[in-house]
This record gives sequence, structure tokens and C-alpha cells, in this order.
Amino acid sequence: MIPELGHFALALACAFAFAQAIVGLWGAHRRDMRLMAATPGLAVGQLLALAGASLALVLASAWDDFSVVNVAENSAVAKPLLYKITGTWGNHEGSILLWGLILGICGGLVSVFGRTLPSALRARVLGVLGGTSAGFLLFCLTTSNPFWRSWPAPADGRGMNPLLQDPGLAFHPPVLYMGYVGFAVPFAFAVAALLEGRIDAAWGRWVRPWALVSWCFLTCGIAMGSWWAYYELGWGGYWFWDPVENASLMPWLTGTALVHSAIVVEKRESLKIWTVLLAIGTFSLSLSGTFLVRSGILNSVHAFANDPARGIFILGLLGLVIGGSLLLFALRAPLLRSGGVFAPVSREGGLVLNNIFLCSICAVVIVGTMYPPFADLLLGQKISVGAPFFNATVLPLAIPVFLAMAVGPLLPWKRGRLMPLVTHAWWAALAAVAVGGVCAGNMAVLPALAFGAATWLILGSFSEVIERTLLFRAPVANSVRRARGLPVAVLGAAIAHAGMGVTIAGIAGMSLSSNKIVEAKPGDQFKLGGYEFTLLSLSSEPGPNFASRVASIEVTQGGTPVAIMRPSKRNFASQNQTTSDVAIRTNFLRDLYVVLGDERDGQAVLRLHVNPLAPWIWLGALVMAAGGALSLADRRLRVGAPSRLRAGAVPA
Repeated sequence: MIPELGHFALALACAFAFAQAIVGLWGAHRRDMRLMAATPGLAVGQLLALAGASLALVLASAWDDFSVVNVAENSAVAKPLLYKITGTWGNHEGSILLWGLILGICGGLVSVFGRTLPSALRARVLGVLGGTSAGFLLFCLTTSNPFWRSWPAPADGRGMNPLLQDPGLAFHPPVLYMGYVGFAVPFAFAVAALLEGRIDAAWGRWVRPWALVSWCFLTCGIAMGSWWAYYELGWGGYWFWDPVENASLMPWLTGTALVHSAIVVEKRESLKIWTVLLAIGTFSLSLSGTFLVRSGILNSVHAFANDPARGIFILGLLGLVIGGSLLLFALRAPLLRSGGVFAPVSREGGLVLNNIFLCSICAVVIVGTMYPPFADLLLGQKISVGAPFFNATVLPLAIPVFLAMAVGPLLPWKRGRLMPLVTHAWWAALAAVAVGGVCAGNMAVLPALAFGAATWLILGSFSEVIERTLLFRAPVANSVRRARGLPVAVLGAAIAHAGMGVTIAGIAGMSLSSNKIVEAKPGDQFKLGGYEFTLLSLSSEPGPNFASRVASIEVTQGGTPVAIMRPSKRNFASQNQTTSDVAIRTNFLRDLYVVLGDERDGQAVLRLHVNPLAPWIWLGALVMAAGGALSLADRRLRVGAPSRLRAGAVPA
């Protein structure tokens, strides 16, 4: 009965979504206050129906209802309860339902917190969100229904993909999807602005928080996925330019540009066309990532590689959403004239340069990711594009972005000069040169340059804070008073930019890692990176739905015990699959990383790594997200947005 209720709730949500789209857009077009007032209620109704459908799927999985095909194919009696619950979105059907639920949450939040929006604008935004949601829910109902039944029901299920039975993958998809789907709100605002033919500072004030929240979630989601690949797959690295990794990076790049571009709309009413196009492009790339993962055209450890017919449905939805919005942009963009004029050397000019380079990096990643499947399809050629291509093409484009990140906030709006930047940030540049020079004497040129760049970013990011508080140039009490009066967004931006510097330092440290593959029997000792690794024992241990083979390894440094590490291999009999459980011991300055391989003749293959500064890669991402979250606390994002409503008329 629970699956039937879930199926009904899903169908009801689809009906609510269609009604939300029609009532919202038609009501705004006709300026019908009753229809516009009804749209938020429809959005909330859709959210409640989707919540009911999601709860039904979770209950079916938790209660082992194997008559539901989705549960039978992705769960089992012996599966731990946590993964029975979180595993509902670890498959194609469940992930589409999760996408719809988060899109419903976005619509519900706009309904509840968008009461100060002009009625017509809110109705249009909700109408666009409803139309997008309707497409996904129709896809869910017709080709990817998570509530399909199978009779007779099997006694047990096939179980979850063992690689996904991990806490990181339990929470990674919802966080990542909050980023992906969250960009639907700026997209809806962009389409609504095109329909309305109007963008002003208040529009930028409403869009920026949504873009910033989505960017924070996407940053955390990408970091969690990278961390999972690092410790679960046993590859020993943090990023492999995997096609699905790239699919998440592309909207992050354009989303970063969108966050900065929305600032210019809010402050100067400039870059309106840039901002609208970035909003459309970012959500389009999020949808494209969904298509790539589910169409089967990408060969990736992350890809679902499902029925290509589903990919065709998503491709049609992509064509409708992306093609329709771009056509609307082509027809209506000339109406969005910018109000502010600025010189090339100015805050606006710096942000335009930032957008150009970020979008250029995104274009390179798109070409490198999509060229192999298109070459195979059109030319019949098997081509592999890997890390050497991306490293060689992305790095030259990223360097100007890193240089500008630290000093860009020091530029004044409208018109500025370059010389004051030298006087304000000379100390950060001097420190960067000093660090790079010292490192160059002890390591290769590229890591030394990376450490110098990291120093420049971490120190230079706070140049604006130091300049505005007159730190070291005024009495301490005066500087403290000025610091208290700083907008929170200024400090948030400094922290976010410094977080990128922390990540770059971590990447530079990883380039200095040392590793060794050895065959060992109990009692054997090996030296690596100043540490001694001794294999103590090999043993078998049972798990909830797997059997483990565990190695116990003692790590010492100069005779002083450092850690006992226990890497293992897990054998999942129901799926006939073996996975590695990596042992990691960190002190936040380095990671000791050990992988247990195959055993033969009483010996085990061990892969040993010493990874300097590896934790900084993910720490930097968290710092970036924290800076973005701090910016959301800025009072200016909560005050002033309703001014457009108070101006009087409901816009057409």
C-alpha cells in the first residue's frame, strides 16, 4: 500500500507542477491577482506531495518491500539501515525523485520567503520552476518510476553497489543536488526577467543569495565527492578529470562567475545580459550533467550508464529548457540595457575579466569532456582525453584568475588606477615571491610556483580588510571600530578567496607525495617519506553484509610510534564484488595512506603513500563555502530588496 501511496503522491506532485507553471505564467501575463496569489499555494502543494512520495520510497526500502523493483535491485535484507535509507537516492530512479524533491523545496522556499517580491515576478519565477519540475516529474513517472512493482516479489534483493555503501556517498548526492538544482532559482529569475523585460538593482539583490547558497552547496558537494574518491576508491589522488567529475565542475565555474556578476547588477546595474546568460548557462550545465550521467554516453566510475532511452527523454527536456530559454534570451536580451558605464580598470572591469577567464576554463573542460564521445559517434575514432590535456590548458587560464582574486576587491567601482594596488598589496606579493623562491630551492618549479600563488591568495585576499580597517596604520581601537563596521560580505569574500589559496597549497603539497608498492608478509618493514611501515598481521573479520580481509600495520618515525593502520578488502558475496577500504591517518599537515591489495603465497600487496598537505585540498573547499555562507549573513541581502515593491505598480 505504501508504494501505491507514493506513486499517487508523485502523480499529484506532477499535476501540481503543471498547474503551478500554467497558473503562474498565465496569471502574470494577464495581471490576474487571483491567479498570481494562487501560485505559491500550488508550489507548497507540490512540495508536500513530493515529500510524501520520497517518504514512501524510504519506508519501502527500510521495510524490505522487495515487490518494488527499485528496492529489489538496490537493497537487501542484510544491508545496514543507514544505507537502506540513503540508498534510495543512490540509483537512477531514486536520484531523479531526489532531484524533483529539491526542486520542490526551492519552489516552496520562493513561495514562503519571496513574499516581498512583486506579485508578477514571483508568479513568473514560480511558473518557470513549476514547468521545469513538471518535465522532471513526468520523466520520473513515465520512464524512471521508483514505485514500479514486480510479482512475485523475491525473498531478498540484489543489494547496493558496494562502492556506494559508504557514509560519504550517503550524504554526497543530496548536498551536490542542492547545488545543481538550487541554480534553478537564478535560472527562473533570469527567464522571468526576460519575460518582464526588466532588470534592476533589486533583481540583483534577490538573485545573489540564491546563487550564493547554490554555489556553497555545490562547492561542498564537489569536495565531498573528491574526498570519497580519495579514500574509498584507493586511487591515492583527489581529482582525475573523470567525465562526471567534470560535469560537476562546469556549473561550478559558471556559477562562480554568476555570483560575482550579480554583485555588479546589484551595485551598478551593469552586466545585466552577462548575468542573465550566466544564470541560464549554469542551470543548463547542471541539466547537461544529469543527461551525461544517465544517458550512458560517458564511461565513468560515477555514471549510472542506464537505458539510453531515458537519456533521449532527458535530451528532449534539455532541448526544451535550454533551447527555449536561449531563444527567449535572443529575443528579449536587447531590452536589458545596462545603466552603469565603467572604465576597463575598475571593479566592474575586473569582474568582467573574471567572468571571461572562468567561462574560458569551462569551455575547455566542455571540449575535453565531450570531444571523445562525439569523435566516436561522428568519426568512429576512439580518443581518450585525460589529465595532461586539462592540466596544460586549464592552468594558463587559471593563473590570471588567481592573480586578480586577491587584488580585485581593492579596485574602486566605475573607475580606478593600477598603482594604488601595488601600494596596498605589496607585502602579499613580497611574501609570495619569498615563499616561491625558498620552495624553488627545494623542489620542482611548478610546485614552488603553486606555493607562491597560494601565499599570494591567502594573504592578498585580506588586503581589502586590512586597507579598510587601517590595520597597522591607525590605533588598534580605531581599527577594531572600523572592523566592526565592515559589511559581513567583505569578510566573507576574503575568506572564500583565501580558501582557494588553501586548496592550491594542498594541491601543491600532493604533487610532492611519495608512494611505493610492496609485497609484504607479517614482520616485513618498509621505509617511505621518513616513516617506517611494518606489517604486523593479516586477518579475516566479518561485516554486516560483507567479509573483510584486514592488514594491521604499525607506522613509526625515528622509532617513535605514530599510528596503527588497518586497511582492508571487503568481499560482498551477493554482488560478487570486492572493494578496498583505505586506511588514512592524518595530522592535517600530511596523510599516511595505505591500500591493501591482493594476497598470494602468504604475502600481501601494499600500496603506501605519504601525502603532504593533502587535507588542505578539502579544507580549502570548506573554507570557501564558509566564506560564502558568511556573506549570506550580510544585512544588505535582507534590507532593501522590497524597495521595488514599495515603488508601487505590479510589473507586467
